[in-house]
Amino acid sequence: MGKLTVRALRAVLVVVLAGTVFVQALMVWVLVSGNDPEDGSLPLTPLRVVTILGMASVQVAVVCVWRLVTMVRRGTVFSHAAFRYVDGVIGAIVAAALVWFAVTGINAPGQREDPGVTVIMGGVGVAILGVALIVLLMRMLLAQAVARDVEATRMQAELDEVI
Repeated sequence: MGKLTVRALRAVLVVVLAGTVFVQALMVWVLVSGNDPEDGSLPLTPLRVVTILGMASVQVAVVCVWRLVTMVRRGTVFSHAAFRYVDGVIGAIVAAALVWFAVTGINAPGQREDPGVTVIMGGVGVAILGVALIVLLMRMLLAQAVARDVEATRMQAELDEVI
């Protein structure tokens, strides 16, 4: 990974992390201060709680990706330590899908006349789970690469003994 790519990715990660913290702070402030102008059309308090949880899942993914980028720059990504962060990303994506399904459930009663919106939102949740499966596939590829790297290191050591 080039230095420009790493810097650009880290800049995006910083902006996303700052944005999610800002949104969380606003949601907590509204919940704690009692200045919630809930008019009864949508249950805003559960949506705010779900938003706080959703932002937390994004933050976990951002931190894990940051650590993986650091490992890539150091050349240590093909190690067993990387699995912890990839698993963190997978968990965060699954949590985000569950949060999205919660939003879909909260929104569903207001969509009785047009249930297509709820179906579309459910489809988006399934797509988010699909992203988790893609990352799981990438984890399997990383596992194969780590196994081959370990095998290559072992074979190099054997070759060094022979020479």
